[in-house]
Amino acid sequence: MRPDRIPLFPLNVVLLPGADLPLHIFEPRYVDMVNRCLKGRSVFGVLLALPKGIARVGCTAEIIEVVKPYNDETMDILTVGRDPFRVVKFFEEHPLAEGHVDYLEDREAPANPSMRRELVELYETCHTLVFEDYPKNTDTDQSAQISFAIAGSLPMDLLWKQQILELRSESDRQERLVGYLRAWAPHLQKTGVMRQRAGGNGQGLN
Repeated sequence: MRPDRIPLFPLNVVLLPGADLPLHIFEPRYVDMVNRCLKGRSVFGVLLALPKGIARVGCTAEIIEVVKPYNDETMDILTVGRDPFRVVKFFEEHPLAEGHVDYLEDREAPANPSMRRELVELYETCHTLVFEDYPKNTDTDQSAQISFAIAGSLPMDLLWKQQILELRSESDRQERLVGYLRAWAPHLQKTGVMRQRAGGNGQGLN
């Protein structure tokens, strides 16, 4: 059973379901939080830290592994995103913030096969342009929630990722992502050409 009250970890990141998130834990309050989560086999909540507060919708993080413990009790851990949630009430009377949360379920929405195909094609294009390598996870188009897998693997703007996290149907997420990637791909192509020219004869940017 999922806990209604969980510790919260504001970060400059948007964690999505299924996405890996490596963390270096060094603040004493978060070292304590991780140790309690490990002992109780429980999760903590990751929320996007904003200039004027923190987002209310986040994703739970399950600790998969303590990759490296250090002598000063700090540690490197690997987590994975699990369940989207909304904070109903914040509790900040302790050094570590906690929240009473509602878990967010997707609503049913008819799939659009053509939208899905276009999304996968755009993902492959953008991934290749960003990383100069074809995506290895080519089974992405078989995933039930490819929107989370795609948004989690690309260095998209954080506020856009937050929008993807907050949408409550796979069809809506796919539509939003297609719009974003349609606009992003030409920009990536342009910057890629400029990089190639700059690395060529030194006269490409003149």
